[in-house]
Amino acid sequence: MKQLRSLQQKKYRDELGLFVAEGDKCIGELAGAFEIVHHLTPANTAKKDIERLSSLRTPQGSIAVLRKPDYGECPVPQSGTLYLALDDIQDPGNLGTIIRTADWFGVRDIICSRGTADCFSPKVVQATMGALARVRVHYTDLSEFLSSPAVTKACVPIYGTLLDGRNIYDADTIPDRRSGIIVMGNEGNGLSPAVRRLLTHSLRIPSFPPDAPTSESLNVAIATAVILAEFRR
Repeated sequence: MKQLRSLQQKKYRDELGLFVAEGDKCIGELAGAFEIVHHLTPANTAKKDIERLSSLRTPQGSIAVLRKPDYGECPVPQSGTLYLALDDIQDPGNLGTIIRTADWFGVRDIICSRGTADCFSPKVVQATMGALARVRVHYTDLSEFLSSPAVTKACVPIYGTLLDGRNIYDADTIPDRRSGIIVMGNEGNGLSPAVRRLLTHSLRIPSFPPDAPTSESLNVAIATAVILAEFRR
């Protein structure tokens, strides 16, 4: 129980190589992809202890401690494959929703900057609803990755969302819907200058009707869903 409580902090998740998931559905999804080290259920743990250990406002009855994966190096981009890259996404709910959305649209690898939230934090794990079983999340220096010889040699487009980008619904904005790296930026600051310089195509989700007063921007998780839907259309 002491170990389980410690896993609320990234320091101990990294040190022990473990993370926590809650609820039968989420645990069931993850069980096929990750080793379960401990599994607390009403059959082996008092209900009051599960409730005390839960990080959820409404405990879901079971808690599992799972072993974190080792995916090795970031993937070498391949033609005919779509990748997501995240530049300092901070909110755990946004990150979890993006991972779940990537799963829905068949994106199997997400490359994150080191400043992006930890995908194995309890809030992110719950928000993914088991999608971590199918989506591999990698952490690296994002600008170095995007400018690496492997990415340059692959000749895959690097797309980024900018307020002055091209309308995603214009016919020639997306030259290849099957290949590329789509980069989504920080909730408040967007893409960092270092990453912005490496884009080969800039994208914009237009508001409707054009030029009407509207919100300043879309939530990054919603924007990711809109863009992936357009790529998969």
